[in-house]
Amino acid sequence: MKFDTDAGLYTPAPDDELEQRRRLLAELGLGEADPEFDQYAADLARAAGTPYAMVNLITDEQVFVGLHCPAEDSGGDAPPVGRTMSRDHGYCPDVLDRRAPLVLPDVLAYPRFAGNAVVDQIGIRTYAGAPLIHQPTGTVLGTVCVVGPTPQPLSTGNRTLDVIKEHRDAVMARVYERAGRTPRN
Repeated sequence: MKFDTDAGLYTPAPDDELEQRRRLLAELGLGEADPEFDQYAADLARAAGTPYAMVNLITDEQVFVGLHCPAEDSGGDAPPVGRTMSRDHGYCPDVLDRRAPLVLPDVLAYPRFAGNAVVDQIGIRTYAGAPLIHQPTGTVLGTVCVVGPTPQPLSTGNRTLDVIKEHRDAVMARVYERAGRTPRN
């Protein structure tokens, strides 16, 4: 993301892969909510110790084809999350731009990320995400990510990175398996 000095905000970089991403998502049969990816998100949330986890595909908006969030009837005060989100909210667009994992144990410790709408609207204080990269094209399809309302100690960063990368790899392996392909096809 680049900084817009006039607006005083970080703005998304131009998405040179958008059309390629749309084509690949269609070829792979991805784009709709999927109970199997919901299970991947639930497993990821448990492993990371966060209330929210997503398998997120990014085109003009973010689409959570896999979603785990606290049940509304659980008595918790965590707000529900829908299946879509604006492309300029959250931290997954940064992962898309940087093409590498991003771990923010406490988003408020990073001024660049502290002003994101999800901090104020949902109360997000911790984030970790990794890109879903299609091989052999190298196109980023989206992300797997976890978020939560409680900041984590910086010492949790490496463990969280390992968890997010492991689940990213499992999601991509399943995407290829469902499409009848291997990663090198």
